[in-house]
Amino acid sequence: MIKILTTGGTIEGLEYDKFNQAPSRAPVTILKHLQSIENLPSYSIKEIFSKDSRFITEGDRKLILQEINNTDSQRILITHGTYSMIETAQYLAKSERNRTIILTGAFILGNKLNTDAKANLHYAINQFNELEVGVFIAIHNETFHWNNVVKNEFKNRFETVTK
Repeated sequence: MIKILTTGGTIEGLEYDKFNQAPSRAPVTILKHLQSIENLPSYSIKEIFSKDSRFITEGDRKLILQEINNTDSQRILITHGTYSMIETAQYLAKSERNRTIILTGAFILGNKLNTDAKANLHYAINQFNELEVGVFIAIHNETFHWNNVVKNEFKNRFETVTK
């Protein structure tokens, strides 16, 4: 079984309300996206919090890790905003050694018709069949190891770190 932990972000249509200087409540749930994907393995979903990832703190990351530690599942999918996804992956990699953890998100709001949310969820779930133990980011049909990824803000995508 895959344990899906949700944290908000663009994948759920979470927008930043500049007037109130706070994220708005997400209008789309991960469950809604998943219900439109066929032939999924068994899964359970738990919302940890719902935030724009610009506002995720170390305390929030501790909550994610606590939930990981409280589940028996060896396969964990975390839906997360792209702004700080790499930082969360790095944080989790420092503590977790025995599971396959995949973070995914979206660049286009999850409540838009042209969203990449569903495709990214589907791809990330399929990656559990390909990956061994570790922490990964899976998005736009590419998978990155937590310590070899950078977000290219100009091209609005994740890329492998070139050395």
